[in-house]
Amino acid sequence: MGEIKRKDNSIVFINEKGNNYIPIKDIREIYFLNEVSLNSKFLDFAARTGIVMHFFNYYGQYSGTYYPKKQLISGKLTIKQCEAFKDNREIIAKAIVLGIADNIHETLYHYYKHGFKEIKPILDWYKKDVPLLLNKQLNIKQILYIEGLIWEKFYSTFDFILNKDYIFERRTKRPPENPLNALISFGNSLLYTKTITQIYNTHLDQSISFLHEPRESRFSLSLDLCEVFKPILVFKTIFDVVNNRKIQVSKHFDKSLNYCMLNESGRKIFISEFEDRINSTFQHKKLKRRTSYYNAIKLDGYKLIKFLLEDKEFKPFYLKELV
Repeated sequence: MGEIKRKDNSIVFINEKGNNYIPIKDIREIYFLNEVSLNSKFLDFAARTGIVMHFFNYYGQYSGTYYPKKQLISGKLTIKQCEAFKDNREIIAKAIVLGIADNIHETLYHYYKHGFKEIKPILDWYKKDVPLLLNKQLNIKQILYIEGLIWEKFYSTFDFILNKDYIFERRTKRPPENPLNALISFGNSLLYTKTITQIYNTHLDQSISFLHEPRESRFSLSLDLCEVFKPILVFKTIFDVVNNRKIQVSKHFDKSLNYCMLNESGRKIFISEFEDRINSTFQHKKLKRRTSYYNAIKLDGYKLIKFLLEDKEFKPFYLKELV
């Protein structure tokens, strides 16, 4: 908790601990996860410097984003996005769903190699059956049904690979009913907001999506592009903090009636682990240099642009291409 304001050409955060000066250089986004006061002078400064600000409520749920005026605008690309939604929506949606399945397979294969042989039938299903299911003439509802099956199969492996303190049962979101659902919801929100920031830095229109239905009051293209990164960034972080007991049910959650959420110390641990993972780097084969997973999200945006403008195949990020 505290107050954030402009100080000369930089930022200062003020609370009972004193003044914490934050250099404006290289700040891409600011996350507000508690009660913080700010004024229009600070908002104007943040907008002019291109900082995206994400706000979360008391329950750790994403509330919204303060989005600076869009600088990268392309009428031609927006028209192409609309045309692709009408003519090629299923092609893009299938590519995303196939990417989800492939990245889940690579994530789970690590546990199979380390002795969790019970998940072998599910690994085979991802490897053999999913490509066959998607290699058919499908409408968007059928594609979404397959995506739902992909996540259900993934959730069914949790009883084998996770610490027994964490019981899953079923996916619940608003509100999350148990610690594991609380971790998933918080992690998904962090990844979604990271994707919003990255798409802001491209010419793509956030409101025109392909897998998710374009709706009012949400950045649906960010929902699309973050999906393939969930197994790699959100769930790998969850598996790490759970199995290595960095976050414990008895210490890091607040529970009341029908909801469960991370407490402040739990959020700090999770954010730290998530940031370490998303900012870690790998050798990119095409770029021939090291880049971060965070930057890989924006690169998927560029791949989509190439599909829209140059009709090049859209293939989202695949973890197996790194190993």
